[in-house]
Amino acid sequence: MSAETVELLRQRLAVLAPEALAIEDDSHRHAGHAGARQGGGHYRLEIVATAFTGKTTMARHRMIYDAAGDLMRGPIHALSIVARFPGEV
Repeated sequence: MSAETVELLRQRLAVLAPEALAIEDDSHRHAGHAGARQGGGHYRLEIVATAFTGKTTMARHRMIYDAAGDLMRGPIHALSIVARFPGEV
């Protein structure tokens, strides 16, 4: 199911027109965790998009959560996010 979740998240994040996108399934590191037992996975996301220019970290995360939608209430239990605009270090 994790490969399917990664692909669904990739499709949903397309609305942000990312220039770079990396999604890694970290669920194996959280085996036995309450969220993992309920079926939700742990993922790491790195995304670069012009849409983040001038936005605070909280606003960027909100944009990502909005794009992910219902994935955040089921297949994804936890999402570690690094969101930058092009050229940001």
